[in-house]
Amino acid sequence: MRLGALEAGGTKMVCAIGNEQGEIFERISIPTETPDKTIPAMVEYFRDKEIEALGIGCFGPIDLNRSSETYGYITTTPKLAWTNCNIVGIFKDALGVPVGFDTDVNGSALGEATWGITKGLENSMYITIGTGVGAGIITNGKLLHGMLHPEAGHILLSKHPDDNYKGHCPYHSNCLEGLAAGPSIEERWGKKAIELADRREVRELEAYYIGQALVDFIMILSPQRIVLGGGVTHREHMLPLIREEVKKQLNGYLKTKELEDLDSYIVLPSLNDNQGIMGALKLALDEKNLA
Repeated sequence: MRLGALEAGGTKMVCAIGNEQGEIFERISIPTETPDKTIPAMVEYFRDKEIEALGIGCFGPIDLNRSSETYGYITTTPKLAWTNCNIVGIFKDALGVPVGFDTDVNGSALGEATWGITKGLENSMYITIGTGVGAGIITNGKLLHGMLHPEAGHILLSKHPDDNYKGHCPYHSNCLEGLAAGPSIEERWGKKAIELADRREVRELEAYYIGQALVDFIMILSPQRIVLGGGVTHREHMLPLIREEVKKQLNGYLKTKELEDLDSYIVLPSLNDNQGIMGALKLALDEKNLA
C-alpha cells in the first residue's frame, strides 16, 4: 500500500511516501510560507505518487471534531496566514483520497506507539520540548482528543523559589512552555541555549520545571511510559536530571514497577527522528481503513 505522509510544521512541511509497515520510501521538505504558496507545492508533490491515503500531523490549534463544520481546519493559530485554513478539505479535493488528520505531536506519539518505544502499551505520552512544548497522549490505546486536543505545554507550574524570570508565554506567566521552552532559556539567561550547555544551574532549573510537569502528567494520566522529544531534552545530562527531579517531587507517593525503573520509564524517542512521519503514515492507514 502506498501512503502519503505530511508533517506540517511552522517552519517546514515534510512530505513523504511510505507504506503500512512504516517504511519511508522518499521525502522532501518545503518551507512553510503562506497557504497560497505552500499548499500547491505539496499537492503537486503528492499528485503523481499514486497514494491510497494521506496522513497529516499538523501544527495547531486544529479542529479534530468530525461532527464540526470546521473539522480538518487549522483554527486560531498564531501563524496568522494559516488561520481557518481547511487543510484537510483542500487535500481531499485535490487528491481524491482519504485524509487522516491530527496534531503533529499526536502524530509522533502514534509513530512511537505503532513502531517504536511505546509499542504494546495502552497508555503512553510523547512530549516535545523545543521552541514550544506539545504533548501527544495515548490512553486506552487511542489518541486523546476532547473538546479540542491536549495543550499540555500550557499547564501552570509553581515557580522555583530562586527564579525571578517573568515567563516567555504572552498568555501565562508560569506555564511549562513559558518557563522551560527554548525561547525562555535564551531570554532568562541572555544567551543561546547551546552556549549554556556547560552551566549546571541552567540544566537544573530546566529539570525542575520539566520534572514538575511530568509529575503532574503522571498523577493525571498515569502513562506507562513517557517519551521526551525536542532539542531541550536531548542535551547531554538533561535526562538524568529530569529523572532525579521526578523522583524527588513524587516523594514516594506512587509505587509502581514502572516508577521503580525511571531509566526505562522516561526515555528518548526511538525512531531516528522519523516518529512524526511514521505517525502520519499510520494516520493515513487508519483513515483508509475507515473509508
